[in-house]
Amino acid sequence: MSTPVTNRCEFVLFFDVANGNPNGDPDAGNMPRLDPETSHGLVSDVALKRKVRNYVSLAKGDKPGFEIYITEGSTLNNQHKRAWAAVMPNVTKDGEFKKLPKDQQKSRELTAWMCANFWDIRTFGAVMSTGVNAGQVRGPVQFTFARSVDPILPLEISITRMAATTERDAEDKGGQTMGRKHIVPYGLYRAHGFISAPLASHPVKGTGFSEDDLELLWQALTQMFDHDRSAARGEMATRRLIVFRHKSALGNAQAQALFDRVKAWRVHERVRQPVGSAATDNWPPARRWADYAVTVDTEGLPAGITMIERC
Repeated sequence: MSTPVTNRCEFVLFFDVANGNPNGDPDAGNMPRLDPETSHGLVSDVALKRKVRNYVSLAKGDKPGFEIYITEGSTLNNQHKRAWAAVMPNVTKDGEFKKLPKDQQKSRELTAWMCANFWDIRTFGAVMSTGVNAGQVRGPVQFTFARSVDPILPLEISITRMAATTERDAEDKGGQTMGRKHIVPYGLYRAHGFISAPLASHPVKGTGFSEDDLELLWQALTQMFDHDRSAARGEMATRRLIVFRHKSALGNAQAQALFDRVKAWRVHERVRQPVGSAATDNWPPARRWADYAVTVDTEGLPAGITMIERC
């Protein structure tokens, strides 16, 4: 494992979807998430983190130090008991697991064990006080919700299935059943991310998130959609990943000032206009990545800031 990250970073992630549902809303019949005021599409930070976790699990398997804490069907308290068994094997009664040890050093060792063994804990953090207490830790990596660059228009599509669930359905309906699915014809989404060096490298509060972990995060963000295919998400892809790396741990510029340097434009017949410009009102709707352009203003970057394109 390499040394913990000591440089603050921010990043801008662009990804798109074609004829798919990037993030269904369970409160709206699994329709694509939508900002009702602007009709811009949304993808939650939780959904993005799930895809990152899935990629890391595929890439690293059961390699020590790269287990995934939040997985389907996992029992979190059993994971916490593993930390207790490693740090304080003499504790065996269930009642003793509910509170952290009074010895602060032992308490820190429990949390440190979880960070060392679970990649997503030392990346995103976790609250590990669910009955069996292993502490809690703030993760150095955080995402925003992704928002579509333009408003989207979700479609509800009727589908049929030529197979019956029961014999009675086969007799009554001839085997044909109806269903519905929701898609976005096309949407380009933008998300922001933040990496805190102090939360990675602090001798007490740090998770130990390392330069190797950071490189794995970049790989996951660029490749995660290639391993997340489904009927709902058949065509999703990372299009650009733009990183701003600071020379110091606390940073050399405001994050928002750096994000403002990254702009998306509409493109039609070799003409480029700002997204939302009145000049694009008569243009056809965007239906592919080539209908957009993304630019980064690198002129006069603040001292101590390096811009890196990962994709």
